[in-house]
Amino acid sequence: MTRSELLFEEAVKVIPGGVNSPVRAFGSVGATPRFIKKATGAYLYDEDGKKYIDYIGSWGPMILGHGQEEVLESVLESCRDGLSFGAATAREVEMAKLVCELIPSVEMVRMVNSGTEAVMSAIRLARGYTRRNKIIKFTGCYHGHSDGLLVKAGSGVMTAGVPDSLGVSAGCTQDTLSADYNNLESVKEHFIRCGEEIAAVIVEPVAANMGVVSPAPGFLEGLRSICDDYGALLIFDEVITGFRLGIDGAQGYYNVTPDLTTFGKIIGGGMPVGAYGGRREVMELVSPAGGVYQAGTLSGNPVAMAAGMAQLTILKDHPEYYQNLNESADRFFQNIQKILKKANLPFQVNHVGSLGCIYFTEQKVTDYESAKTSDTKQFAEYWRAMLDQGIYLAPSQFEAIFLSLAHTEAVQRETLEIIEKYFLH
Repeated sequence: MTRSELLFEEAVKVIPGGVNSPVRAFGSVGATPRFIKKATGAYLYDEDGKKYIDYIGSWGPMILGHGQEEVLESVLESCRDGLSFGAATAREVEMAKLVCELIPSVEMVRMVNSGTEAVMSAIRLARGYTRRNKIIKFTGCYHGHSDGLLVKAGSGVMTAGVPDSLGVSAGCTQDTLSADYNNLESVKEHFIRCGEEIAAVIVEPVAANMGVVSPAPGFLEGLRSICDDYGALLIFDEVITGFRLGIDGAQGYYNVTPDLTTFGKIIGGGMPVGAYGGRREVMELVSPAGGVYQAGTLSGNPVAMAAGMAQLTILKDHPEYYQNLNESADRFFQNIQKILKKANLPFQVNHVGSLGCIYFTEQKVTDYESAKTSDTKQFAEYWRAMLDQGIYLAPSQFEAIFLSLAHTEAVQRETLEIIEKYFLH
């Protein structure tokens, strides 16, 4: 028995499912989770000493690679001053100023501790600002595990959401409406029916929780226009895309300006950090300045701020990093596409910048329904083969591949050779 297997046996006795977040479980791919001991650059090392090329990157934060020296030094320096104070610090101000500088749509920002908390708070703020209750989200877009957002689509676009988890009451989701990603008509129908009741539309500008699905031309622009017409707020959930596609996120990449934006992942440099921000007139409603209550004992934690500041400053000072990473990712995913085409297999490769996904389907993937046509059994076989060869991918067909600056040409070449061997030999 490997050490990971032994640890998992112990874990299931004291942790539900043996993991502290469901995405870490390997059940859907028929395997046992690997317990990771350390990481450096593009590599992970498990408790048995096996080395993996990591294409998860802590689910997105490690855009510079694991163990980036300047980030680590900043964290260690902050730790020596104290881990937490529960009081205001200069670093919080510096971090807020930096985020406002880098994201033109953000005039004020509030730090929190996770993407879930950021989204929950942004929606409460949108409701407080508009004095409306309903929100629209998109099927297949994940916005954290707060009650009102754990919603499946109903039988049609006119159906209000139903809870997608035990313990979530129908009352919590009665004001959550589901629309179809990349389908403006499904959004318009909700607004025609009850537009004066809709506080906000929340969307992942690049859907990265049903694999990776890019917005169709005009989709994000259409959402902006509809919200303007009805006086609703547009919220971009950039927990994944923020500071990944570029220094100004997906909103800069696609040149569409939201009213509110939520952040996480990269903004924390690997530490647990989230944030939400937007127009000053909206953000000034957040307590203690206004009547929309939100608080957090550890929000703006000095160590987390140090990590985030260090990583964002590096990205700001080196704009060429984004060009290099996106060009490198283009080549990587194009080469995967060539391999699959050569193998004459029904696969789709979707990617935007350094986010990507392989779907095991012949159907073009543009939304949740088409994503679901992917053969998850084929994916599981492929995933296990990759893991055996030292390629660490997300254990789900519907998660993203994350590339980092540490994924050099040599690292990518090694990966492509393993993929080619699997599909062509």
